[in-house]
Amino acid sequence: MKQRKVPLRKCTGCQEMKNKKDLVRIVRSEDGTFSIDLTGKKPGRGAYLCKDTACLEKAQKGKGLERSFKSPVPKEVYDTLRAELEEMAHE
Repeated sequence: MKQRKVPLRKCTGCQEMKNKKDLVRIVRSEDGTFSIDLTGKKPGRGAYLCKDTACLEKAQKGKGLERSFKSPVPKEVYDTLRAELEEMAHE
């Protein structure tokens, strides 16, 4: 039986290659709104982050999401993402 290849993605915070299922996808839609994509199927440009607020802090400090989306990311987006990541950690 042929072994399936595991998809890897790079975290924009810690810059480590990890299993796609271990990361959270952040999506910028056509109208410019940002959201967390838990299914991995939302349309739009995506960037990946570890399910950890420390990686979000690194991404904010190093402008990782700005580079991935090729556009500025407002501070409110980081605050919303932080709140959603903390909520996911408590579940």
